[in-house]
Amino acid sequence: MAVDILILSNGPGELATWVRPAVQALREQLGNAGTQARISVVLSPCPHATGKEAQIASSYPEVDRVQAPEHFFPFLLSGKTAENWDWHETGVVLFLGGDQFFTVVMGKRLKYRTVIYAEWDARWYRWIDKFAAMKPEVFAKIPQKYANKFTVVGDLIAEVARSQALPGNAYPEALPRTKIELIGLLPGSKAAKLALGVPLCLSIAQSIHRIRPETRFVIPVAPTIDVQTLARFADPEQNPCLHLFENASAELHLTESPFLQTANGLQIELWTETPAYDLLSECSLCLTTVGANTAELGSLAVPMIVLIPTQQLDAMKAWDGLPGLLANLPLVGSAFATAINWLIWQLGKGKLYAWPNIWAQEEIVPELIGKLEPDAVAGLAINYLSNPDKLVQMGDRLRAVRGKSGAAKKIAELVCEEIEVQSNCHKN
Repeated sequence: MAVDILILSNGPGELATWVRPAVQALREQLGNAGTQARISVVLSPCPHATGKEAQIASSYPEVDRVQAPEHFFPFLLSGKTAENWDWHETGVVLFLGGDQFFTVVMGKRLKYRTVIYAEWDARWYRWIDKFAAMKPEVFAKIPQKYANKFTVVGDLIAEVARSQALPGNAYPEALPRTKIELIGLLPGSKAAKLALGVPLCLSIAQSIHRIRPETRFVIPVAPTIDVQTLARFADPEQNPCLHLFENASAELHLTESPFLQTANGLQIELWTETPAYDLLSECSLCLTTVGANTAELGSLAVPMIVLIPTQQLDAMKAWDGLPGLLANLPLVGSAFATAINWLIWQLGKGKLYAWPNIWAQEEIVPELIGKLEPDAVAGLAINYLSNPDKLVQMGDRLRAVRGKSGAAKKIAELVCEEIEVQSNCHKN
């Protein structure tokens, strides 16, 4: 039986932590069932997109075809893709990011069954066939007559340690295979974060290196950028934010294992293979920006310090909607960006930003917000490294709050069940 599975998704975080494990599980499940399936990924616009989401989705061997986000709304309105894809009679629309309403529209248009992965909330439950809920709380307030549409599957992000780990020989040759004190630096993947994140991380690394010279540092380069792009943010001629941090410049060395070298000779390895979960699992500690990376590190139970620098508020212009338009206006955009970001930080005081903290509803990994001083951050990191029991305790708490694994397999089972339902309807 030939079927189509249409996956709706959007941003880089959803592609890495939701789509990748889901398509792996779907291929395995459908193969076991003897079903000939075509998996298509259609991306909707996302304010956090990097522009390489279609390329990332296309790199997954389980995916047959991908449509980029710029073609999404014509597809939503007309049902026709930019390449005029054909569709089999039987299929399922699977929501893995974006707006849940899109699932309703495409399910009706293609006459397919619909499945939504509901991480925090479930909408449009009158018109959706099945919900794969992360936790029972997702449907606690749903009317009882719709309860049969919900199945608790667990946390898709918890799949990263199990289904996305790299095979053997996963580490850069420059890193010894013996146990070392390794610190992972995750400065971000978009210019708005990298402008501050790269020099801040480099400056912190140098402060740590002065006290603990044997400590090694590695940057797992995000799949949406390359090492040359990353290195530009360590170049004082290309990153105007570099002056905010002392000794933050570095030069790129394109050897077999590329690295950044600071003025005092510290080498920071650049790891370009993705996903880098095997490597991250070897880190004693990670310094990271906010975003999906905090969820991935939390799922791997890797201790972390979350950095939210506000040294130059006009550098952050990545907001969507009206704030984003104002922040990017010529001449006055920087002033708007400063005012908008100041207001957001003021309103956000006391708010939790890292995903493990949001899951736990308390701060189990440190969140440092404000005009961060590299020496002070380094001091906190050294305190953790000097007290390994604290790192063990943080790792244990991360394991305790992450969702149960197995979500990808259960979602694949739900999709197969809906395929069977629609197939039986066609037979009757």
